[in-house]
Amino acid sequence: DVQLVESGGGSVEPGGHLKVSCVVSGIEFSRVCMGWLRQGPGKEREVVASAYPGTTRSRVVDAAKGRFAVSVDRARNRLFLEMNFLKADDTGTYHCAAARGMSEFSCLGWLQPRDFPNWGLGTQVTVS
Repeated sequence: DVQLVESGGGSVEPGGHLKVSCVVSGIEFSRVCMGWLRQGPGKEREVVASAYPGTTRSRVVDAAKGRFAVSVDRARNRLFLEMNFLKADDTGTYHCAAARGMSEFSCLGWLQPRDFPNWGLGTQVTVS
């Protein structure tokens, strides 16, 4: 079974920094598209970053460029999202997600939450 377990959320002031992690199991890490999805209060769920562990290439959405960075540790099957200069709008539950069988090209393009069949329970990030 695919298991995605997030950790590292918390509460910070605007301008602060957090790094969230995801441990991935039950899936071939080199052949999967990984994503970080966020759902803020009263907002629709959105994809904020994606990564293709097979090549370690990654992408963040325009609203997070220059502030967020996504990375992978292939040796330990872990996915990370480092968030700097956090804003109140970044508040939400951050979910690690996986999509098996997706190409690298698609993984690094425009994605929607429905493109990811597997989700973790999420970790809460509050910026206030």
